[in-house]
Amino acid sequence: MSSASLGRRLVACLLNVSEARRKDLVETVAKAALYNTEGVRREGTTVLNIFNDHDYNRSVITIVASIDSIREAVLSACEKACGLIDMQAHKGVHPCMGAVDLIPIYPLGEEVGVQDCAAEAQAVALGLTERVRGTSAFLFGWADSPLQRGLAQRRKEMGWFKKTPDLQAIRSDVGPQPQRRFGLTGVGASPYVMNCNVTIDTQDMSLGRSIAAAIRESAPGGLAGVQVLALPHEGAVEIACNVESVKGSASSHQTAGEPWPCFSIGSQPYCHAPASLITARVAELAGRQGVAVKGTALVGFTPRECRGLAELALSQGISEFWKEQRRIHM
Repeated sequence: MSSASLGRRLVACLLNVSEARRKDLVETVAKAALYNTEGVRREGTTVLNIFNDHDYNRSVITIVASIDSIREAVLSACEKACGLIDMQAHKGVHPCMGAVDLIPIYPLGEEVGVQDCAAEAQAVALGLTERVRGTSAFLFGWADSPLQRGLAQRRKEMGWFKKTPDLQAIRSDVGPQPQRRFGLTGVGASPYVMNCNVTIDTQDMSLGRSIAAAIRESAPGGLAGVQVLALPHEGAVEIACNVESVKGSASSHQTAGEPWPCFSIGSQPYCHAPASLITARVAELAGRQGVAVKGTALVGFTPRECRGLAELALSQGISEFWKEQRRIHM
């Protein structure tokens, strides 16, 4: 990593908001991370990507800043989102519980520690509930002290996977009982998590669910770090994967002799299943039933790409990088 980025102590927040059909609204939320209420740009902060999914009615905004600056950027975006998104009117096929559904903070290099990210996530959860009265949050990963329960476990405990979650049955970790307008927000910190979605050319949800069950981490022969949902999507079925980074060196996780991509946090090596492997596994399982893969979408970037693009954007002073990335070649 360059000496400039070492000074920045970069972290990423892949902010998930429950709106995608009003793209101007989502851009307004992204810009709130970049500019204060007077329109003055926040130094050292960039939005690398905005991913909108119409069917899911969900967007992912990739915000990068130093660990010292990320809180204000994220809270400003959340405050704007909560003012514009009403969960009582929300419709989409992707599970969600909050107007701001997820606030994960990921370190982008050795120089940012686990405890730094945990403390920052806890401060974001508290700040959200103080700045937007009526919001509530649960904690996951490093921020969930001392248990450090993972996101999938916490979502299950909160009823996130249910078609209609019972907000009255939920006890939030921060803030009041969840309210219908704002819902419930997950806030946490962990090693980088990618989102890799593979679409298969069928409307057979039972096949999609069987493929999801076969590749998720908990299955015999499943892929380490992979959490999966099968969802109807644009007349087909999408195998939607959260790809968590897992402890271990590249040599300890490899497929067909190819090591998985790796990085380090505080001298601890991590690696993650490559999108090519997930696509190949889905294609193999679907192909047994005569079903083809239509395509693969990576929501945002790999950890290495995220760090590299952030360094590029910040070195060139590009805040609204999502508008520029098509013309910039790495």
